[in-house]
Amino acid sequence: MKVLSVNVALPRLVSWKGQTFNTGIFKKPVDGPVMMRQLDLDGDRQADLSVHGGPYKAVYAYPSEHYAFWRKELPGMDLPWGQFGENLTTEGLNEKDTHIGDVLRVGQATVQVTQPRVPCCKLAAKFQRDDILKRFLQSGRSGFYFAVIEEGLVAAGDAIERIQEDENGIAVSDINQLYYHGIDVPLMRRVIQLNALPIDWREHFAEKLAMLERHSS
Repeated sequence: MKVLSVNVALPRLVSWKGQTFNTGIFKKPVDGPVMMRQLDLDGDRQADLSVHGGPYKAVYAYPSEHYAFWRKELPGMDLPWGQFGENLTTEGLNEKDTHIGDVLRVGQATVQVTQPRVPCCKLAAKFQRDDILKRFLQSGRSGFYFAVIEEGLVAAGDAIERIQEDENGIAVSDINQLYYHGIDVPLMRRVIQLNALPIDWREHFAEKLAMLERHSS
């Protein structure tokens, strides 16, 4: 497992459907090592901190393996590393084998997997197409966010090592499945007890579980 590309951007203005807003989604690959800090990478910023960034969304990783799928889905579109707004384009990680709470060594930094990515309208604005949000969600190719446990330098080519696998064994893909499609009540009961998953996710599933249990009683 390794980092193929480190991608950063400062916020810039983009227009979409008559609105203009700031976004940091236009990530570009950078050469050499970059410092990964508790809230972001050096040279990178999030524009809307109400929904982006923070300690549980400090770094966004996206598997390079997904790009082959998207090149078939979006023929003729240029898809360089960083196209999905990821800070790290990775090799060897995926949503099915990566668990919420897993601890990884990435270059000199240590991170913990916290949650999948739920895209907002800024992804549509970047791609300049309405259908990308639905297609992104349906694909299950969400990528995942990291919290930074130990700051350190990271560069393209650096190894990624899983140094601790979360004992609960709940994959990122399990969260995606529950969020978009699922009424798996036993899994939902496990997920709401998952401390590594941010509280807003657990509250969402707790409310959904309570609703399901009311309807079944």
